[in-house]
Amino acid sequence: MMSAMTSLFLALSVIVNGLYAGFLLTFLIAVMPGLAELTDEQFTAAMRRFNEKVPGPVFLVLFVGAVALPAAAFFTGLGEHDETTGPAVLGALICVVVSHLVTIAGNVPLNNALAAAEGGDDSTARAAFESRWNTFHQVRTAFNLVACVLLAVAL
Repeated sequence: MMSAMTSLFLALSVIVNGLYAGFLLTFLIAVMPGLAELTDEQFTAAMRRFNEKVPGPVFLVLFVGAVALPAAAFFTGLGEHDETTGPAVLGALICVVVSHLVTIAGNVPLNNALAAAEGGDDSTARAAFESRWNTFHQVRTAFNLVACVLLAVAL
């Protein structure tokens, strides 16, 4: 039987990771396909504005919470997790950490390069950005969706 604190951390983990995975999935299935139809100038301008707005307070709560809450659920529950819950929470934690590493090592440098290219050739900037960013985004979205499922299983 899990303690009330571990149960709370696990429930919050499901909520926060569900919201974060939903945010990423929305970009994957709606935002990026919509932006793909824009001209180079429109696309690069839109992505630059998104990249300025996304790391706001609400996003940062989700971004940090997606790792911190499963970690808290795992470590507060040491010794009380059953044979399903412990591995599921640990697997989810690993998935969100990998997703965050993809974001930090892949997407963020591309966002920064796109911002630095403002005022230059938008066609060249888009060509260097879009396909690579989308690939990294697909990977991090998949890891977050798996994490969300694992946390739901653990709950």
